[in-house]
Amino acid sequence: MGASQSKDKMHCTRYLNGKGPPPLADTADIQGPNNHTKKSLIKQGSQPDGGKLEWGIERRSLPGYPDDDTLKIIFHFEDGIQSDRHPHPGHSFRGSDTVVYLPQNSSGTKTLRLLEKAFQHKLLFTVAADGNGEYIVTSADIPLKTCDSGGPASLGYPDPNYLKTVRKSLAVKGIK
Repeated sequence: MGASQSKDKMHCTRYLNGKGPPPLADTADIQGPNNHTKKSLIKQGSQPDGGKLEWGIERRSLPGYPDDDTLKIIFHFEDGIQSDRHPHPGHSFRGSDTVVYLPQNSSGTKTLRLLEKAFQHKLLFTVAADGNGEYIVTSADIPLKTCDSGGPASLGYPDPNYLKTVRKSLAVKGIK
């Protein structure tokens, strides 16, 4: 401190709510004007706690990607109790296993990394009532390819726009 400055402790008033700055893990880089990078919060979604994500490579191609192997992602959720982020807190929900497919190429691998990040931020799944009124884990508003064929109408391939579409949906949530 200079000679003319007070030796009293200085206080930061930027975070008046007393919580301080967000953890670095909750921020994402966003390109602003003039290609400057700034930080933006990635909000947590309503995905139930305790889910698992596993992936592997299958030595077969997806329709529309004849030269690429297939990335198979398995999301697993056990049965549980709804939290205050869900429609009926304190009541049970049924878990699920969801299988998602991506081509194993540079774009598919990048999409896998983004889906992993979205999963960590609880953005891919939520709890909702099914047609029978039973609460289940279901996909949220990020499109997932749960069939390896059948085209877009059946959530499958071929779908030449899917990888761009899912990355745009993730970018809207701050996942880049």
